[in-house]
Amino acid sequence: MSSHSAFAEAADALAVSVLGALSGTGGAVQLARYVDDAPDPLAALAAVRVLGADVFSPHLLGGDPFQAQDAAVVAKAFDAFPASGAPDEPAVAHRDHATAVLLARLSGDDTLRTVAPAPPEDAALAPRDDWSGWCVLMAQLAPLATLGLDGPVHEAARAGVLSLSRGVSRSILRRDFPTALRLVRWLAWLRHEGAELPLDPDVAAEHAWLVGGTGPRTALDLAIARHFLEQRPGTPPKETARP
Repeated sequence: MSSHSAFAEAADALAVSVLGALSGTGGAVQLARYVDDAPDPLAALAAVRVLGADVFSPHLLGGDPFQAQDAAVVAKAFDAFPASGAPDEPAVAHRDHATAVLLARLSGDDTLRTVAPAPPEDAALAPRDDWSGWCVLMAQLAPLATLGLDGPVHEAARAGVLSLSRGVSRSILRRDFPTALRLVRWLAWLRHEGAELPLDPDVAAEHAWLVGGTGPRTALDLAIARHFLEQRPGTPPKETARP
């Protein structure tokens, strides 16, 4: 099996574990045990990096405890697969930094922010006439649509409600359901903030999932979107941190 295939399988397995914890059907996610028990520990660490901020979802959204040994695993994953910070990969840089911000806050060790420094100001984040291309970027940044984060990406989402709604409709029409659900996740987060939306994210989420939703990571995006959709609009997040 190639390393790419091994990493992809490990990411799916971790997504299943996070999803189970978030839904209350699989117990708490124990990242340290997940890595220790993995047949390929390096692939398991790669999975932690791939899921990024989503590994914290059971704690941020479900209130599960976050253990010191799990924080150590996330830090170890950064050691094994350092943040690149490449200017041609803005989505990767923002996802890595968001993971580092949450890791620092949840562990109580602010020095861990340095494992993925804040990316430079990125004009590509601003909504633009090329809304379809912008939506591709925002779909890649869907792990940032969670509690406990606020920053330039979130400001772009607030300014791009109409573009995000168009992106959901376009993705559904193109039968690109994973992308549709990633964008629905942003709309769900926005509605949770109290934003007025031109598209009903509940209907879009259920349609995208029933017609073509598949895969653990897509299911996790849906579960996180549902969490926001089921909450009272305008409920403020707790201890929001800016990346």
